[in-house]
Amino acid sequence: YKKVISSLWVYLSDSNRTLNVDSTAMTLPMSDPTAWATAMNNLGMAPLGIAGQPILPDFDPALGMMTGIPPITPMMPGLGIVPPPIPPDMPVVKEIIHCKSCTLFPPNPNLPPPATRERPPGCKTVFVGGLPENGTEQIIVEVFEQCGEIIAIRKSKKNFCHIRFAEEYMVDKALYLSGYRIRLGSSTDKKDTGRLHVDFAQARDDLYEWECKQRMLAREERHRRRMEEERLRPPSPPPVVHYSDHECSIVAEKLKDDSKFSEAVQTLLTWIERGEVNRRSANNFYSMIQSANSHVRRLVNEKVAHEKDMEEAKEKFKQALSGILIQFEQIVAVYHSASKQKAWDHFTKAQRKNISVWCKQAEEIRNIHNDELMGIRREEEMEMSDDEIEETTETKETEESALVSQAEALKEENDSLRWQLDAYRNEVELLKQEQGKAHREDDPNKEQQLKLLQQALQGMQQHLLKVQEEYKRKEAELEKVKDDKLQAEKMLENLKEKENCASRLCASSQDSEYPLEKTMNSCPIKSEREALLVGIISTFLHVHPFGASIEYICSYLHRLDNKICTSDVECLMSRLQHTFKQEMTGVGASLEKRWKFCGFEGLKLT
Repeated sequence: YKKVISSLWVYLSDSNRTLNVDSTAMTLPMSDPTAWATAMNNLGMAPLGIAGQPILPDFDPALGMMTGIPPITPMMPGLGIVPPPIPPDMPVVKEIIHCKSCTLFPPNPNLPPPATRERPPGCKTVFVGGLPENGTEQIIVEVFEQCGEIIAIRKSKKNFCHIRFAEEYMVDKALYLSGYRIRLGSSTDKKDTGRLHVDFAQARDDLYEWECKQRMLAREERHRRRMEEERLRPPSPPPVVHYSDHECSIVAEKLKDDSKFSEAVQTLLTWIERGEVNRRSANNFYSMIQSANSHVRRLVNEKVAHEKDMEEAKEKFKQALSGILIQFEQIVAVYHSASKQKAWDHFTKAQRKNISVWCKQAEEIRNIHNDELMGIRREEEMEMSDDEIEETTETKETEESALVSQAEALKEENDSLRWQLDAYRNEVELLKQEQGKAHREDDPNKEQQLKLLQQALQGMQQHLLKVQEEYKRKEAELEKVKDDKLQAEKMLENLKEKENCASRLCASSQDSEYPLEKTMNSCPIKSEREALLVGIISTFLHVHPFGASIEYICSYLHRLDNKICTSDVECLMSRLQHTFKQEMTGVGASLEKRWKFCGFEGLKLT
């Protein structure tokens, strides 16, 4: 026995030179807890048994540690052979595992870790290969029950088996034993030794349990989301009470109260939709509907009051905006007057710069306020034009006022551009003067100042050209607006002349001396359009001596104008009895009404 132990120690010392353990420690029996604890302390491990329970409760791990060996972290609870996760850069040191019927020797740490297949979802079953030929199911249980509760073992006649554990984490513990060499007892026979290979196994029971668990988690998630949605959903409105005489009287009183009208009218609507109206309750419902109708007047009055407040607020805002704009114009005028040469020469350079900046800011703000005021006026003009769209003369007046306001705005903008032009001219003259002074002075920075002044002068000249072009463009727009105004006035005069001519024609037509019109109270032909229709129809029927139906006549007229109505044409022809006459032609089912032209005979009769 001592020879076998010494040979094993030689193998371990060759394979793992990091450990320096006395060979006598291996000869200690497992039954002596004190000796086992001393051996584990020499290895730098906490004294735990195979099942993970502490052997010596009062043992101090800081005592008796061997120098030069780093301490190994305590083992996982419930399994004395599996340590917790170790950092990847730190090599894993596996120990010898002693069981009652066998002994497990760790693999060479310098070898790569054993390969495993991809882990199936919900895997609780492992494949164990490399078992000894004489290995029994009891030995397998003895080795792997330390990893956790075993539910089933399926052992093959060959040297492998499948083990199913109760939980998934137990599979990771079983994989820790992959690569260990197993020996049954103290025998060195080939049938009593083997190298374990532990790998994930794919089992239908595991997949079924995993799918059941996933479905359960999905159900829980759906239930949680449903509960969250129900919690966040707004509360349902209270149910509408059923109709009764007492409830009807309460709702009728609420309909007369402005604060409770919305609730009461909803109840009334629900009752009507439910079909509560019958002969007995019709009077009650009519009185409630009458109360709702009386509420309309109050709503209209309230709307009118709000519109009045809105108009007053708009007018007040417009007046305040106009006052602000006037003050801005005054401030801008102050800046422009200060920018003229008469006063500009007396300011220092810093003061001139500040005045220019202030002037630019004031002009920008003034332009923004002016645009806003013009927008308000434009909206008012659009509202006026929408209200009076039927009257052409009033629309012309609104267009004329819009043109006038646009001309005024362009005039103001031209004035502001002219002021800017004067300011830039003064600045150019000032720069020229400073440039002349710089020529006369003997300054070391003379050339640099001259370049800067030239650049500034060029920029001012370019800006001046732009302003002049803008000024010319605005003047052209102003001229165009004036031309439009003149054209609008001419169109207005033409319309007035046409109205006068029409009134004269009506007067002359009333004074005509035809005997037919003297006898009749009203003229059968009321407009020029009807006279044209009569001429066209007469020409059409003249080339149809046997007459034509009203549909045929209207189909011809529709080619000339799609808006002609059949009933209007028939009414017009029936009024002119001496010009057109209607006859019935055909027999039985082919009976048809036809219109004929009888103007030649009617001329003799009239």
